[in-house]
Amino acid sequence: AHELEWPEAGSLNLRGSLGSSSLNGRLRSERGWYLATGGLRLDDVTEVALSDLVHAPALAGGRFVRLPNGDYVEVEERIRRVLGALAAGTSGKKNAELRLHAGAIAELRELAGEQSGFSVDEGTTHWLERVEALASKSFEVPASLNAELRPYQLDGFLWLCRLSELGLGACLADDMGLGKTIQILALLLLRSSQGPAIVVAPTSVCANWAIELRRFAPELTAVEFTGDGRDVQLAQLKEAGNGKVLICSYALLQQDQATLAEVEWGTAVLDEAQFIKNAQSLRAQAAFRLSAKQRIAATGTPVENHVGDLWSIFQFINPGLLGDWSEFNRRFVKPIERDGSVAPEEVLRRTVKPYVLRRLKRDVLQELPPLTELRHEVQLSPDEALRYALLRRQIHDKLSTAHGKRNNKLEVLAEITRLRRFCCHPKLVFPDADTDSSKIQAFLELVEELRENQHRALVFSQFVDFLGLVREQLEERAISYEYLDGSTPQAQRQARVEAFQNGSASLFLISLKAGGFGLNLTAADYVIHLDPWWNPAVEAQATDRAHRIGQERPVTVYRLITKDTIEEKIIELHAKKQDLAKSLLDGGEQPTKLSVDELVTLIAGARP
Repeated sequence: AHELEWPEAGSLNLRGSLGSSSLNGRLRSERGWYLATGGLRLDDVTEVALSDLVHAPALAGGRFVRLPNGDYVEVEERIRRVLGALAAGTSGKKNAELRLHAGAIAELRELAGEQSGFSVDEGTTHWLERVEALASKSFEVPASLNAELRPYQLDGFLWLCRLSELGLGACLADDMGLGKTIQILALLLLRSSQGPAIVVAPTSVCANWAIELRRFAPELTAVEFTGDGRDVQLAQLKEAGNGKVLICSYALLQQDQATLAEVEWGTAVLDEAQFIKNAQSLRAQAAFRLSAKQRIAATGTPVENHVGDLWSIFQFINPGLLGDWSEFNRRFVKPIERDGSVAPEEVLRRTVKPYVLRRLKRDVLQELPPLTELRHEVQLSPDEALRYALLRRQIHDKLSTAHGKRNNKLEVLAEITRLRRFCCHPKLVFPDADTDSSKIQAFLELVEELRENQHRALVFSQFVDFLGLVREQLEERAISYEYLDGSTPQAQRQARVEAFQNGSASLFLISLKAGGFGLNLTAADYVIHLDPWWNPAVEAQATDRAHRIGQERPVTVYRLITKDTIEEKIIELHAKKQDLAKSLLDGGEQPTKLSVDELVTLIAGARP
């Protein structure tokens, strides 16, 4: 669409052309900002202030700019670039000085370039020289990192280090499964002497951060921010915070924002930073209040695709770089999303490019491991948690009675299965339950991210009726899928496999027993296990439907594990008893080598 403007009376008045020779500008540094002043001479007596031109209509992409008196001037390309650079990060107030953020690197270089028409002070020159020198500076990976960074991860670490050295924030936007956590942990180790760090993450991911910290960066102390002693934890961090990493949920960030804002953090990390994409949300406002020397946002969602959301993330990592919201909305959101304008999009991309690192799996394929396995924790809702606790207690009391049930392994396994089914959906145990399933909700959120990044996934569950509930939710959202369970006729089974391989759907739902072997599904590069099976070897066989000869892409496996439930106990068996498949299960489908007492211990909630 094109907007046409025609005067009500008289003709259009073209005052002439503005070129580099007519520009008289000054650029000076002041308290971390860069102030641009000056103007362009129209003739011997008339000069147009830079602020008037920057805020003038028709700036975006047009050769002609309307002056405050209604006249038009033609602006040559070089001057349009200068004005565009000024427009990218300055305040929307017409009478204010044109202030540029220190992170407006591309814009500052444009203004400081030869024949720009600007005189530049020593502070600005020194800053740009420092930026240039750091572009090639190397940093040593901390020796205490218990991992070897792959080449692209090393590049990401160096990129984070260089921005940290400049005091500028960063958005690590790598594709899912490329190891954003390990790159950030390496940086946290390097910056451990700069004061305490805070990692804010969704509740379901917080435990993962604690696990990864202890595994890959044991030199750092993980402080899980939860419970009634939170004020004491913060007080201790203020006194001796070096080397400590506070792991905080978004919910508690919002709830305790006043006290968290009082701490001077050495590094602040927002994981799954799309959680603050709505700048007006209380969650985002709480994140903006954090005081930190260095700010990192990590998200697998390409922030460039959502112009309005981009402002919120940048308001966290580099406050002020993109100006205030109203002006950003006028200059970028509306022209790009409503009008499809190219010029504002190019200006915005140039501004944010230094601070967004985005690598896709296909871009770093040669450097990826053949298989990446991730644990995705699910937090029960308060209602589900209460129901689960009552069910667990009821089962435990039942098996503890003197009626011999405790010595009946099949009875014990049946009761454990009830707990496992509840973790998937309360309706699988209580058909009349009106409670939603947290696990299905977590799965749907994961599916949306996979689809946005154009990935395809195999989805396994051992419970066919649970897959039925999942199917209902997918159909409500018009998400395409193929389906396979033990009742699928052989002919249809192969037809559905071929359809998926040929691109018919983004998901393939498969019951574990029916699809754990005999299938070639290399069109998928993700595998999602909705519930943990006793035997990790059976899960591995299912994973191998995608991770097999003919697969040209790395495969990422997600296991959805419900926190503080029997599912965690099963996973602990996987981790602590490495010979589970061989010595305990012998490849079978039930944990026949576990004693009744061990099984009941799982129900009781104690460690096996």
